[in-house]
Order: sequence, then C-alpha cells, then structure tokens
Amino acid sequence: MPILQLYGWNEHFMRHFETNTSQDLEAARVLSIQGFKHLLITETGNLDAQLAGALINSCEPEAYPKAGDWVLVKRYDEEGIIIGTLPRINELSRKAPGTQSTRQVLAANIDAAFIVQGLDQNYNAMRLQRYLQQVVQCNISPIVILNKADLVPDAERYRQAVQELGYNCPVVLTSALDEAQQKEWSSQYLVPRHTYILLGSSGVGKSTLLNNLLGYKLQEEGATSSANNKGKHTTTARHLVLLPNGSMIIDSPGMREFGVTEESEGKGIHHPLIDELAQQCRFGDCTHQHEPGCAVIAAVHHGTLPEPVYRSYLKLLREQYHFKTSEADRRRNEKQFSKIARQVGKHRKDSKY
Repeated sequence: MPILQLYGWNEHFMRHFETNTSQDLEAARVLSIQGFKHLLITETGNLDAQLAGALINSCEPEAYPKAGDWVLVKRYDEEGIIIGTLPRINELSRKAPGTQSTRQVLAANIDAAFIVQGLDQNYNAMRLQRYLQQVVQCNISPIVILNKADLVPDAERYRQAVQELGYNCPVVLTSALDEAQQKEWSSQYLVPRHTYILLGSSGVGKSTLLNNLLGYKLQEEGATSSANNKGKHTTTARHLVLLPNGSMIIDSPGMREFGVTEESEGKGIHHPLIDELAQQCRFGDCTHQHEPGCAVIAAVHHGTLPEPVYRSYLKLLREQYHFKTSEADRRRNEKQFSKIARQVGKHRKDSKY
C-alpha cells in the first residue's frame, strides 16, 4: 500500500490536492513540529520542512499547519517548503491558556480522542466533562480511558460515574502497566488508517500507554512519585506515530487548562441529556436557568438529571459566553487598530507630496 494511504490519505484530500496544485508540489502529512521545523511524511519517506513566508503572512496562527494536517510541499534539495494546508476534516482546539480568550488549534484530522484520567487522585468529573464537551463540539468521537484502575478499590464506580455524564461514549478501565489489558481495549478501538489523539493532564500515564501500544519507548516514562503515585511529565510536543496495527496516534503534552471555545457559531453548549430534555421545554429559546416550564430544571428537581451534570453544564455555558464576549472584543479592537494603521499609512503617503 502507498505510504500516504497508510497515513490516512483519502478522497477528501485527493480532491482538494488535484484541484489546487501544480506538478512541482506534493502532498505530505505533518508528523510533528519542533520550533520552525516541521517533520513530514511524504510518499518517499520523511522530510524536514519550513513554512513559506507567504503562508506565514497570509493566515492567522490557528491556520498554520498542526500535527495531523495534510500540506502542500515543494522540495529544495533535501528540505521542503510548505506552501499551503489542505482543508481539514476537523480540528481539535481549546481556549488558549491564560487570561486571553483566543482559540488554539492543537491537532487536525482526528477520528477519535482518548481522554485519559488517572484514578490516583487525578480523576475530576468537571475536568472530564470539559474535555468531553470540547472534543464533541469539535466533531471528534471521545473515548474515556480511566488509567491506574489497579490503585483504587471498586474502580467500576468510576466507570458508572462517567457514563452518568451522558455523553454515550466508551469508557475503558485499565492499567497502563498491564499489557494484556492494553491489547484487549486497543484491538477494539484502534482502527487501521484512522487517527487518534491522547489527551489528559500531566502524569496520568499517556506516555506509558503509548509505549505499550507501540511496543517500544517512543517517550521515556516519568518515574512515579512515592508521595502521590503521580507520574512525571515526559511529553513536550505533539507528534503523530504509526502503530503496529496500522492506526495512528498523536501524543500530546499534559494540559493544565482545557478551556471550551465556540466551534459552532451561535449554537452554544450542547449536552446529549439536556438536548433531549430541551425538546419538552415550554419555550424554544429556553436557557434552562430560570424559565417557567423548563423540562431540564424539572428533571433536576425530580432527580432524573444528575445535579452535578446540570451544574457543570451551566459552568461550561458561562465559560463559553465569556470566551465569545472576549473574542468579540479582541476582534473589534483588531479591526479598529487596522483602520487606524491604514489611516496613518495614508497620511504618511500623502505627506510625501
């Protein structure tokens, strides 16, 4: 099988490649990014490349190639220049860390996301719901991996708690140190020529999971602290690797923040359980917070909708509203700055005459 097909090349990318390229350009997929250097996989093997200056100047940073992107590249001796990016099927994003409400794209063209939480004091239902919400609204299928299940009594209760969140996604209880367990769940969820990404906080065992799936150490596994059983952070950049069964996985650094954005313009936060109940609300534009005849509030009162799920939904709704408001302000300020810059440029030009 041609190399590019092994890495997920399909009709979607072929169609855009054939209509937007000249004969001296070739297609490649971004495996990793280190500073200005992009490691690509082409039909003839690996290639180091950098972004063309025209590409840097013509688009926003979130449109720059990310791990998993398919790009157009032109060769110069042993290196390449990335001329453009083929349209993405989807992109995994988050609110950029810090106080600025800007959107940060982490990776592109993902079939499913493995959201990893450790059961050694790392498990946090609110954090998990934030991951699930953002992944789902990025049109990516979530799979929850509850690692270090051997360290807690009655680990099954955690699986039940995740299922009660209502996202109807697979939930895997496992220990990254048990190779038999890794083979069991990976054979069920890893499909050849599909692309996956590992997400989670630092120390939850993502690198150990990936090394076991690969069969060798791509990343050194951090030693576990005897004080809190937490692993140390080992991954420093996102990179896409081909697994023995023909699937691909993108490892990613541990993330302390995974804020929600707005991926569907004007549609807001959507939760499967709340969306189902919302059809019974008296008003079509019900916000599920104070309106009379709200089926969601009634379900909380009657105990058919878990109160933690509802409160997490409201918190995510507020976070998204804050992101939208701050993003709108930023764009308005940028527009005003651009207008001022044009006026200054025109004044300078006129003053020469």
